[in-house]
Amino acid sequence: MASAKDLRRIALSLEGTTEAPHFDRAAFRVARIYVTLAADGRTANLKLSPEEQEFKCLLAPEAFAPVPGGWGQQGWTTATLSALNTAELGDVLETAWRHAVPKTRARR
Repeated sequence: MASAKDLRRIALSLEGTTEAPHFDRAAFRVARIYVTLAADGRTANLKLSPEEQEFKCLLAPEAFAPVPGGWGQQGWTTATLSALNTAELGDVLETAWRHAVPKTRARR
């Protein structure tokens, strides 16, 4: 079972990531935000492609759901941290991070 502490540790280990407040959430960004953590630490919103979002939601509906409205149509996906293990969380965080890394930056 993944936690907010796990999310923060994994996200900050990804090259170039910084953390800053974003409304009532904590935001993690490289060139742009790729994940936000809810104030209660139970869920996170991640930037995936619409295709990645669809796959994750079909594969693990207990863990992933589109963010309601237009943000969800753009690929923003809510992850319920308690429904993920740390390896799954790390995988989806790295996927979201790759969308935020500038194209000119070397990717790991």
